[in-house]
Amino acid sequence: MKTREHESATKHVTGTALYVDDIPEARNQLYVATGQSEIAHGQILELDLEEVRRAPGVVDVITFDDIPGNGDVSPVHHGDLLLADGVVNYVGQPLFAVAAISQRLAKQACKLAVVKIQELEPLLTIKSALESNSFVLPSRTFKTGDAGAAIEMAEHVLESEMYVRGQEHFYLEGQVCLAIPAEDGGVHVISSSQHPTEVQKLVASVLGVDINRVQAEVRRMGGGFGGKESQAAALACTAALFAVRTGKPVKYRMPRQDDMVQTGKRHDFYNRYRVGFDKQGVIQGVEMKLAGLCGCTADLSEGIVDRAMFHADNAYFYANSLIEGHRCLTHTVSNTAFRGFGGPKGMIAAEAMLDDIARAVGLDPLAVRMANLYSPNRDVTPYGQRIVHHQIARIMKQLADDSEYEARRREILEFNASGTHLKKGLALTPVKFGISFTATHLNQAGALLHIYTDGSIHLNHGGTEMGQGLNTKVAQIVAESLGVNYDRIQISATRTDKVPNTSPTAASSGTDLNGMAAREAAKALRARLIEFVAEREGVDGSDIELRADRFSYGDRVFTFDEVIKSAYLARVSLTATGFYRTPGVFFDKEAGRGEPFYYFANGAAVSEVIVDSLNGEYRVKRVDILHDVGRSLNPGL
Repeated sequence: MKTREHESATKHVTGTALYVDDIPEARNQLYVATGQSEIAHGQILELDLEEVRRAPGVVDVITFDDIPGNGDVSPVHHGDLLLADGVVNYVGQPLFAVAAISQRLAKQACKLAVVKIQELEPLLTIKSALESNSFVLPSRTFKTGDAGAAIEMAEHVLESEMYVRGQEHFYLEGQVCLAIPAEDGGVHVISSSQHPTEVQKLVASVLGVDINRVQAEVRRMGGGFGGKESQAAALACTAALFAVRTGKPVKYRMPRQDDMVQTGKRHDFYNRYRVGFDKQGVIQGVEMKLAGLCGCTADLSEGIVDRAMFHADNAYFYANSLIEGHRCLTHTVSNTAFRGFGGPKGMIAAEAMLDDIARAVGLDPLAVRMANLYSPNRDVTPYGQRIVHHQIARIMKQLADDSEYEARRREILEFNASGTHLKKGLALTPVKFGISFTATHLNQAGALLHIYTDGSIHLNHGGTEMGQGLNTKVAQIVAESLGVNYDRIQISATRTDKVPNTSPTAASSGTDLNGMAAREAAKALRARLIEFVAEREGVDGSDIELRADRFSYGDRVFTFDEVIKSAYLARVSLTATGFYRTPGVFFDKEAGRGEPFYYFANGAAVSEVIVDSLNGEYRVKRVDILHDVGRSLNPGL
């Protein structure tokens, strides 16, 4: 397929792309703010909100007891309460919510609350959680061979540990939603969310109504990076509850400072390893312990720590391995999805270990990495999935040549030997990233395709657009599969009343899943239209081509517009749905075995840095990246 600009590119650069906060305000619209805990862990002794209720502009105030349905808005497990219920578990936890005629007045009113909390001893670090056996979920293990015996028999043994800090998403558009009351106690929620179906389900749960009473809509996000996969639902639930209680539209736009405190981040990790290897640096056995700082609830930490374990090998074969994954419960904000979803935290353990091995045997780290790569007959992961395609060695060799790795390494060694306090570093590292949701049931998608009587096409699918160009790529897939020009296709907002039961746009699978679902819908319409033309013309359908807006057979040609008008008059349906589920993926959590990934994305990078050894300041001087992208749907995105 050819390069096409992002479908909203012009709107992005001219400021005309419509985000939630750009929707014109209704005359009677209300705004939400929350009162938050200032301590990490404690028992709520008093929550006096009388002055809050009497504050200027305040229309409604709610606590946990005012929730008509289920106050737990957890995405998977339990414990993520919409508002605190007797106990606080992190700094910033919402205690109550206020709806007022302006956000400023709502925020000011929150300051009038009288709150007394008996402080309890918090757990704040991975170390303290491990020492206290404090976990949000049971730990898991992947085991292959006998790692302990292999390490004991190895020529060399190393043991080390590392702490890897978390990260804030800092999407340009903050967390925001708009809830509009609907008939029969329902509500229409326009949200900046990667997972509209989860928003729909949790809003319905909080309101105590059937899911079909709630419509969730997402046109676009100003960035997500995983931070709007599960975290957006709480805002939507709060706004929706106020909308139903007051009968007014309600916007909840979280101030950036509240967003930084109240929403989850990338997990901190503690990684420890013990490894045995020979004089060439080839790994004989490895034991790894990966512990993620999950915060006060599980949120999505089950899958995140699982993926760290899945990627603790990165691109390297472990004949004998024991990989443990721990999900630490602390009195901090519940951490959540972030690009890579735990994968980078497992990979960095492998890469640090390979560097340590190279130093121990006195070899170039690249040579040690190459010696440990997956290869034919050394191709089974610690969780039992066989590596079928061995591309990484070729990628690394090509990148080493293209980036002049050897010459630059010699120059850097000479520079570092000169005695200056400035030191340079160079590393060539691979990546093998598994593509699919490791929660197997999420590997499904749907699409809805309409052709109107003028030949224009409308497409809905279950994915969400957050700047990555998903809508553009899915429209390209439909155009090619149907045999029409791309410009015919319009994609509007993702809506749960158009395509239901959607999976989150995450796991680097948005295009794979939704593109395939849309392709199925396009193929169904194509076959239906060709059958119609074949019957009308009295020819075999296999003789008819549909390409570039033209139906043809022999020397006969019909325009797409002409056929669509005729098909409508002949009462042929011009609508199709498409559904796709990823084949062959599965994983047995108890056994630690399966094939959770449909395929792996392979690549490598060479990074050169310079570090001031006196103050730790560093700068990235150059990065060379090479990825195997297959046949790109759109090289420009």
